[in-house]
Amino acid sequence: MSSVAVLTPEIFAEHRSGLRDEETRGGVSEDEAYIPTYLEAFPPLPEKGGPGEKSSELTGVWNKIRPIKSSVITQVFHVPLEERRYKDNSPFGEGDEAKVCVDIMQKTGAHIELSLAKDQGLSIMVTGKLDSIMKARKEIVARLQTQASATVTIPKEHHRFVIGKNGEKLQELELKTATKINIPRPEDPSNQIKITGTKEGIEKARHEILLISAEQDKRAVERLNLEKAFHPFIAGAFNKVVQEIMQETGARINIPPPSVNKDEIIITGEKEPVSQALLRIRKIYEEKKRNTTTISVEVKKSQHKYIIGPKGNTLQEILDATGVSVEMPPLESSSETIILRGEPDKLGPALTQVYAKAKSVMVAEVTAPAWLHRFIIGKKGQNIGRITQQLPKVHIEFTDGDEKITLEGPTEEVELAQVQIQEIIQDLLSRMDYTEVLIDQRFHRHLIGKNGANINRIKEQHKVSVRIPPDNEKSNLIRIEGDPQGVQLARKELLEMAARMENERTKDLIIEQRFHRTIIGQKGEKIKEIRDKFPEVIINFPDPSQKSDIVQLRGPKNEVEKCAKYLQKVIAELIENSFSIPVPIFKQFHKNIIGKGGANIKKIREETNTKIDLPTENSNSEVILITGKKANCEGARDRILAIQRELANIKEVDVSIPARLHNSLIGAKGRLVRSIMEECGGVHIHFPSEGSGSDKVTIRGPGEEVEKAKRQLLQLAEEKQIHNHSVELHAKPEYHKFLIGRGGANIRKVRDRTGARIIFPTPEDKDQELITIVGKEDAVRQAQQELENLIRNLDNVVEDWMMVDPKYHRHFVARRGHVLREIAEEYGGVTVSFPRTGVQSDRVTLKGAKDCVEAAKKRILEIISDLEAQVVLECVIPQRFHRVVMGPKGYKVQQITRDHDVLIKFPEREDNAGSEAQTQENGDVSPEPDQAPRRCDVILISGRKEKCESARAALLALVPITVDVEVPFDLHRYIIGQKGAGIRKMMEEYEVNISVPQPEQQSDLIKITGLAPNVERAKAGLLERVKALQAEQEDRALRGFKLTVSVDPKYHPKIIGKKGAVISQIRKDHDVTIQFPDKGDENQDLITITGYEKNAEGAREAILKIVADLEEMVSEDVRLDHRVHARIIGGKGKSIRRLMEEFRVDIRFPQPGSSDPDRVTVTGLPENVDDAIDHMLNLEEEYMMDVVETETMAAYMKPPSRLEEEPRGPAKGFVVRDAPWNASGNKAPDVSSAEEFPVFGSGIVPKQTSVWGPKKF
Repeated sequence: MSSVAVLTPEIFAEHRSGLRDEETRGGVSEDEAYIPTYLEAFPPLPEKGGPGEKSSELTGVWNKIRPIKSSVITQVFHVPLEERRYKDNSPFGEGDEAKVCVDIMQKTGAHIELSLAKDQGLSIMVTGKLDSIMKARKEIVARLQTQASATVTIPKEHHRFVIGKNGEKLQELELKTATKINIPRPEDPSNQIKITGTKEGIEKARHEILLISAEQDKRAVERLNLEKAFHPFIAGAFNKVVQEIMQETGARINIPPPSVNKDEIIITGEKEPVSQALLRIRKIYEEKKRNTTTISVEVKKSQHKYIIGPKGNTLQEILDATGVSVEMPPLESSSETIILRGEPDKLGPALTQVYAKAKSVMVAEVTAPAWLHRFIIGKKGQNIGRITQQLPKVHIEFTDGDEKITLEGPTEEVELAQVQIQEIIQDLLSRMDYTEVLIDQRFHRHLIGKNGANINRIKEQHKVSVRIPPDNEKSNLIRIEGDPQGVQLARKELLEMAARMENERTKDLIIEQRFHRTIIGQKGEKIKEIRDKFPEVIINFPDPSQKSDIVQLRGPKNEVEKCAKYLQKVIAELIENSFSIPVPIFKQFHKNIIGKGGANIKKIREETNTKIDLPTENSNSEVILITGKKANCEGARDRILAIQRELANIKEVDVSIPARLHNSLIGAKGRLVRSIMEECGGVHIHFPSEGSGSDKVTIRGPGEEVEKAKRQLLQLAEEKQIHNHSVELHAKPEYHKFLIGRGGANIRKVRDRTGARIIFPTPEDKDQELITIVGKEDAVRQAQQELENLIRNLDNVVEDWMMVDPKYHRHFVARRGHVLREIAEEYGGVTVSFPRTGVQSDRVTLKGAKDCVEAAKKRILEIISDLEAQVVLECVIPQRFHRVVMGPKGYKVQQITRDHDVLIKFPEREDNAGSEAQTQENGDVSPEPDQAPRRCDVILISGRKEKCESARAALLALVPITVDVEVPFDLHRYIIGQKGAGIRKMMEEYEVNISVPQPEQQSDLIKITGLAPNVERAKAGLLERVKALQAEQEDRALRGFKLTVSVDPKYHPKIIGKKGAVISQIRKDHDVTIQFPDKGDENQDLITITGYEKNAEGAREAILKIVADLEEMVSEDVRLDHRVHARIIGGKGKSIRRLMEEFRVDIRFPQPGSSDPDRVTVTGLPENVDDAIDHMLNLEEEYMMDVVETETMAAYMKPPSRLEEEPRGPAKGFVVRDAPWNASGNKAPDVSSAEEFPVFGSGIVPKQTSVWGPKKF
């Protein structure tokens, strides 16, 4: 075994100096350079078992050298073939395993290398720090190895020991075993721990958990309820007794602290030690209970803290000295009674100590003006610090705003401190004064100045302290303290500055309030920049609640004018950039306009330099607002509309309507045009901006609806042109539904009879009573008369009654009168009163407008008729589909209930319903008809028979189906996409669930589950995606065509070009990849070209053309004096580059230290080479004249001392004394000899034995 040691310069110097003092003084004179001995310079390595004093002395140097532990370690893990998670056919190192490893390396910082064993198992080498390796190992096991799971059962009370403090034990166990351990929560009664991971890891984790549980089984817990008053005797003074018991028995004893009012003492540990500790504690308790008595004393509450002492130490000292426990009342209690408990003969000394401690501290007060306090304290506490250093037991307390200073501590020291503080106060009062000045707070920041320049100058000049209140105090009072004369001078200067500011100019700017927040900026950043630019100007914005546009500027006249101009310029830019265009876009396309991660909307914002605001998801608005410069806004609008046109069959039609009719077509607050848009399926109608003079009106939406809206708009425009007449009526909002009628029946009749258009207010309108009638004058009058008659009748309140069988009463009053509320809303607020519960009557009273009462009676009879004809149908749908059929928050089933006017009741959920889901997959055949359906599968539908039938059909249509689509297994990962993005997009687009089989199943079947039409669309979309992927694969195969071209390696640099310029151009022109051979490859002349066959052929021709040009070139050497090389090359090679470009040649100069420094090689076409050589020879001749002249001048300039210098002898090198080769018969080794100093790996055979001893190879 070989040893390796490192001799540092420090250790060598230390060793050498020690030897110099002890051994080498006699042989060398002090004025000579010290020469070390051979043993000093090269101490021998320690020999095993080599006893002797000399040996130990020599090895002392090496013993100082400590081995350095490497912090980087390497571990290798093996994953068997059967446990590999990814077994895809992609080339090794390019599949999912490699991607997972890259991700783990980024997360943990460890370096991971994969290799494939002969058995197709996976060998993983991980290098890094220990904690990184443990984390990487856990990730590798979880993501590259198939996971198993197992449970281990241990008592519930042992779970906390598996978790450990703050979960540290559990984390350590998971890292150590590379598993995931799930421990049930404390409220969960289960005692089973679940372990997930590899088989080996599960076994290790299971073993460790059982070990922890076994260790806890040996432990015991005892709980003792002993009076709290005796706990101090059990604990002992400073816990000495309880610690002694714990040390002797090994048990752990927990006594509640004095602040916790609990009697329970807990003893834990192994059974025998716990039993021994229990006996000891009981013995102490019984003895003290038998022998102790108590006395009570009254001590002032303020003195209690001195008896308790810091952290209760004084009480412990009394207990230790006398064996008596002192029981203090709680601090929050007003009681002053203290109880002493102990043996009778010891209570007297304890009481004496209690009184001594209570009177050991006194409290005194010193009166001083509050403004003087900080001067008493001194700068950084210097004055008060001197007193506290001299009298450390005295506590001095200053109260803010109070004129009293409190001193607390030993009596003598407090009196001494009191005298010293009073002396300081007298001294300060004799030489200091203060005054207060009232100056408007708006001037305060100007008094302070930029970065405190003004106020600091006043402080230094007059030797005073000036306190200006902060802005949040809203105070005008400024306080000046210091030398009396300085205080008066500072006061005068501050008042003069304030007077100057009073005379400054104020200017009001009108700035629209909507721009205020923009000018101020986020967190006031922008206004801060403006204030920094104009520091002497105060800029005041109005409070947002005032709705004011006035911004006030105050300051010197010139600065105010400059600031006003600057703000006006800012406002002009804001107005230019605040142009906005609302763009109505169908709600379902908003997510496409936003794009993945906001990519589309971000790109449009950046490229058009606009602000684009979209409505929130839960908003009913479809309008996207674009803000910015007008041209930019229009560009952004066109791009957004283009996205919508691409996504859907959206038709856009322009209609020409005279501009003068636009306002009347839009109606008050857009009511008229909004009614057309709603009636025509939500189309968007865009009128040009007012004042533009344009007649073009744009209608956008689905094709049929656009045509319908166009017809209505043109018809309305024609009516407006002929008879543009409108009137307004007022009717109570509760009458509107009755006037409109069910499904708009009533209002449609009026429209058909009169031809007038009747517009009711929308929920957003302020006036909810306003009804507008538009049309020809006679049609409007007729419609107005009919509506007025209806409204008049509605105002005529009558009371009527009808007979309703009591068995139907419950239907009307159930669900807090839901049906009655609907009748009231629909029929003008009519009141329907049924008899109270328990009253046997069939009389129902109706009160309201006559027509409404009649219509309500008719509706009640219809409902009764429906109830009489009511049937209950069963709809059998497996329970596992009920949640899907209901929809989110029951939305789907509520819609069916409303549409078909039926009641639908779902059965109670059965607990064992999940067992069916395990044995029967989605899409399996339903049970045979002869089998009775389970109760939990039967949905009850009640209502008229025909409506129940249609509702049942609607429910069955909501039952999802599952179809299998055959997709080649190798395409699955492309369909899933990166992190599942592809499959998620398809599921969202088609509203289905797509299940791709696990990789280990190697199955081609993909399951699609959802509603039948959605499933069909998804299937078609999936097959289209498969076709596209297969086409990509074919294209990839075509692009993978390879060919090789043989080119002499000497031409490779020329083909690559400077910084790869030539080869990059070839790759770009022919769309191919070109690979040059690596160093060490067998075929150094082969260049590989990959791409489409035609492109690869073209790239090869381009390379061969370059080679042909290169082969025509020649290389010639020319001898140029090396002294002119630098002149020819020029600064940073500019001259030689220009020369090479001019003659189209390549010129190579010799490297420094070359054997032939004058040889220069020129390469290129023969005629170009000759021309370049001639040119360089001419340059040499020209430059040599300068060189000779310079050297001649230098010879004359050289000082004589330098000319007569003698050549120095060779350096001595490193010399040692008493070396082995200095002994008689030996000679010094030849350091240039390969035999004496062999090179590693050389095969030299030794010829003779040297002074170094026998050679070992």
